Amino acid sequence: MPTSPSSTLPDSRTEPDGSAVIRVLSYNIRSMRDDTAALARTIAACAPDLVLVQEAPRFFRWRKKLARLARAADLVILSGGGSAAGPALLCSLRATVERTEDVLLPLTPGLHRRGFATAVVRFGGARVGVLSCHLSLQTDERYAQGGMLLDRLAGMGVEHAVAGGDLNERPGGRTFRRLAEGLQDCWTAKPWGGENTSTPDDPHQRIDAIFATSGIEVLGCGVPSDLPGVSAADLRAATDHLPVLAALRVPAA
Repeated sequence: MPTSPSSTLPDSRTEPDGSAVIRVLSYNIRSMRDDTAALARTIAACAPDLVLVQEAPRFFRWRKKLARLARAADLVILSGGGSAAGPALLCSLRATVERTEDVLLPLTPGLHRRGFATAVVRFGGARVGVLSCHLSLQTDERYAQGGMLLDRLAGMGVEHAVAGGDLNERPGGRTFRRLAEGLQDCWTAKPWGGENTSTPDDPHQRIDAIFATSGIEVLGCGVPSDLPGVSAADLRAATDHLPVLAALRVPAA
């Protein structure tokens, strides 16, 4: 059963054995077209080490807009944005960056261009691959992109990895199932907080998710609907999705 939304989600820390507890946030920010102050307050209150962004600004002065959001939430840009067709990664200064790569996926004529924002980072003795995605609205293309996501994680050269984003599909869909068969669906592994991510005014479906490879321990995952500093008013004003927050323990390399 899901835990109470008000139950404690572990804080970030590095363990004596070199493993790390990290907070990972996945959030569709709708190109920052809504209340950016509410958006920044929500992100900051979640105290994330990594933010997997979808629908980051992609056009005029997109880097400046994304940098402004990162700064307001006490984070920095890691990768992505316009160069990844929307997905982006932000991180805290706790992260040591090994490498980043923005990946553009094959373009289907008539459909929106998609991509992945990826990186390999370290927290203490823990090394982890990270991927942010926003999958297609079209069923077959979305399923193919799910396979590309799994292949990309497998090819990152890391034992432990986290992926997340806006899947545009509920858990019963074949792409969601494909990802959950190859990775841990963090909400299913350790539910915490709220489940549904769309829409803030009427949360009735879970189409956003965080996944982790099998060696990562999921300490809790869900919508931070009653976290101190996260208000219902800010969640409604920030964007048209609710965020997903996970606390994960990543073993030392």
